[in-house]
Amino acid sequence: MSSIWIVLAVRCLLVVLFLPFSALDKILNARQAIDQCKQAIPSRSLAAALIAVGFGIEVIMSLAILTGLFDRLAAFILAGYCVLTALLWKPFWKAPDFRLRGPSAGREIFWDFLKNFALAGGFLLLALGSDAAGVRRFWNHPLASSHPYDAPASTGQP
Repeated sequence: MSSIWIVLAVRCLLVVLFLPFSALDKILNARQAIDQCKQAIPSRSLAAALIAVGFGIEVIMSLAILTGLFDRLAAFILAGYCVLTALLWKPFWKAPDFRLRGPSAGREIFWDFLKNFALAGGFLLLALGSDAAGVRRFWNHPLASSHPYDAPASTGQP
């Protein structure tokens, strides 16, 4: 299997939650999405605007990651989006029955909260790399693309 297809598959795994599923859900179930948003944001018009912004983030940033265009900045934005949605819509600490043993709706919310943070970590790895040099590269050139589908230069070694 070509390494380009592996890179594409890994990127698809990162964004499959957003594109197509979450974005499509926001279209098909807009009223429910706005009602859920209203739990954290009391204004219906602001909640609708946030859902629209969330839809845009999910679609545009996912496409940027898949295409490799401005993918590092897109991954950074999606990491922040994951953290923000975890804090606003997965508040396990508010669940009256949060406990580690036995049935607990709060624990189920806690797992969703942690999954959002884990996904944010994956996006940050894509954005920043796995070392300090990658972090410096991102801060110095946040709009630079990673060019994930370029063939590596031949080094003459197998």
